[in-house]
Amino acid sequence: MAQDLNQISPIEINVKDLWHIVLKKLNNEFGNEIFNSWIKNIKVKSIDDDILYFSVPTRFIRDWITSHYLDKIIFFLNAENPNIRRVKISIDNMLSASHEKLEESSSETIKYQNRSSNLSQSDDWPLDERFTFDKFITGPSNELAFASAKRIAQSEKFDFNPLFLYGGVGLGKTHLMHAIAWEISNKNPNAKVLYLSAERFMFQFIKSLRQKDTMSFKQKFRSVDVLILDDIQFMVGKNSTQEEFFHTFNSLLDLNKKVILSSDRAPSDLEGFDERIKSRLSWGLVADILPASFELRYEILKKKSAELFKTNNNHHTLDDSVLIFLAKTIVSNVRELEGALNKVVTFSNIMNKKIDVELTKTVLKDLLRSNNKRITIDEIQNKVSNYYNINVDDLISSRRLRSFARPRQVAMYLSKKLTSRSLPEIGRKFGGRDHTTVIHAVKKIDQLKSENEKFDEDVSVLTQIITSS
Repeated sequence: MAQDLNQISPIEINVKDLWHIVLKKLNNEFGNEIFNSWIKNIKVKSIDDDILYFSVPTRFIRDWITSHYLDKIIFFLNAENPNIRRVKISIDNMLSASHEKLEESSSETIKYQNRSSNLSQSDDWPLDERFTFDKFITGPSNELAFASAKRIAQSEKFDFNPLFLYGGVGLGKTHLMHAIAWEISNKNPNAKVLYLSAERFMFQFIKSLRQKDTMSFKQKFRSVDVLILDDIQFMVGKNSTQEEFFHTFNSLLDLNKKVILSSDRAPSDLEGFDERIKSRLSWGLVADILPASFELRYEILKKKSAELFKTNNNHHTLDDSVLIFLAKTIVSNVRELEGALNKVVTFSNIMNKKIDVELTKTVLKDLLRSNNKRITIDEIQNKVSNYYNINVDDLISSRRLRSFARPRQVAMYLSKKLTSRSLPEIGRKFGGRDHTTVIHAVKKIDQLKSENEKFDEDVSVLTQIITSS
């Protein structure tokens, strides 16, 4: 029997405390922008056995959370309380009204903050003061992106437009985009600089459609001097949003306004994007950011550690062997590298312990274990085959029986979500299939997850089996 968490009871305190812990983890996982746009809208409603019930203001928010963040929510909930295995999200109309009021209030507050800092931003997402050009450490893997970003930020007459930066997660794209916005705004305080994520662009566009106020939306985005749009890969498959973006993009270029974009892949690899847009994105300068070399990771750690020790007043010294160990061990991305260093220094400061390699290994044991254990497509194929009780050979074969086809689509979906492999690479691992087959599989599984609770549960269980093994 479901218990209403609006009633005062011991379980209310436990579950709400648990959700508060999970919210912190989700904020760290996805960052402030995604957290504030989507996850903070979730309210705990009730609990029934192994199901935790949530409510959100709108159907759009529910569907977006279900498609993009539900797996992580379940994972973190289950880590804190193994008895919670599923969540269900309903729509609360009362929340919808308060959500609109909160948005208006937040917008006014942030606009005031922007005015007080003399930063000419039109959007309600402030820039991070840490992300400036002088704090960006360069090496062979990012020097073209860095030089291009400085060029477009500092030059009145620019040789290229748009600037398109692409690279994996945590390599510095967002840092450079914030740095561009800071540089332009400091040089010309009257410039209208608009920075936001593609998710936020899409959220505002959908909101304008719902409120039948698209003209205000168009005016806001087409009257800026500089548009900086982060992570545009989130527009894949969103045809109406792409269409509006395309017209906004063209309008700004025609007016000789600066446009800076970022993605996790090159324009030509943006499957699900209109060909016109992919072609237009490539007209300017496309600069990639590659994973950092050992030397660059070491220099980043050296500079970051000096900042941390100064900020925390830590009287312990950091042995050079610790920096070398971290630079050799954590190779996935810079964000994870800096987070690991921050965790070690903070632990040392709190516990008053000297930082050495052994302490570092102890503090980071979970992170080091996950770095040693990388999920592969072969592993996903084996786990999915075992779950559905079929052979791996049948999973990757050309046979179209439903008993093979659906597990095959699930395995492709999980390969896309849980690995960094490209669509063509995934297709090749599934019997040499084309990348469009993988795209179709991902869309089909997303659709089935939203329509069928049992199927959604199966995919969630499989995800947990693969990530926890």
